[in-house]
Amino acid sequence: MKRLAMATMIGLLAVCGALAQDPVQLAPEHYKVLIDNAQVRVLRATRNGHEKAPMHSHPDYVTIYLTGLNQKITLPDGTVQEVHRKAGTTSFSKALTHAEDNISDDPLEVIVVELKPNAPHGTGPVAPELDPAKIDAKYHTVDFENDRVRVLRTVLEPHIKSPMHSHPGYVVVYLTNLHTKMSFPDGTVNDNKRKKGDVAWRDALKHTTENVEDGHAEEIQVEFK
Repeated sequence: MKRLAMATMIGLLAVCGALAQDPVQLAPEHYKVLIDNAQVRVLRATRNGHEKAPMHSHPDYVTIYLTGLNQKITLPDGTVQEVHRKAGTTSFSKALTHAEDNISDDPLEVIVVELKPNAPHGTGPVAPELDPAKIDAKYHTVDFENDRVRVLRTVLEPHIKSPMHSHPGYVVVYLTNLHTKMSFPDGTVNDNKRKKGDVAWRDALKHTTENVEDGHAEEIQVEFK
């Protein structure tokens, strides 16, 4: 019984410790959960000029910067760093604990794609003949790639249509307003209207995409391996 009680207490302490470092629990005014599944938890992080976020933790994560970012990072050992990013860029960070201070007068907004530890493997890389980065390289470029994710940037000029291509499961973040038609191998057509800053999860799929508007559209796709 003592061993069971001790094990239960350790488990509760571990859960409480994890919650104590969770930015959503610590600063719900700054962090909102958009997606939570077996692969990822996706957060929208916002702060006004000169607002701070308390010390908190993330597992490995991808960041998509919807606005420019100028902030000071403080690590648990007291180390201080400045981070500067441009709107529309992306980055990858290993698991870390930090506090954040927006040192700009301007508000910031970022999408944080947390990669869950021990997440199940994705469907694996797509065949080269269906890889958008290979067959449509002008409009599908790789921001970066590692052993967990590949981050694609898709640019759709007015009325352009991509060839049939595939993705494993992925998070898509819309950097601009977008109106496309997605066509699938079975002939189904999906009318897809999105606003700048929208975020969605998609299971592995094969499709073409046509920009039906007169304007430029751009999105980021975080594919899971």
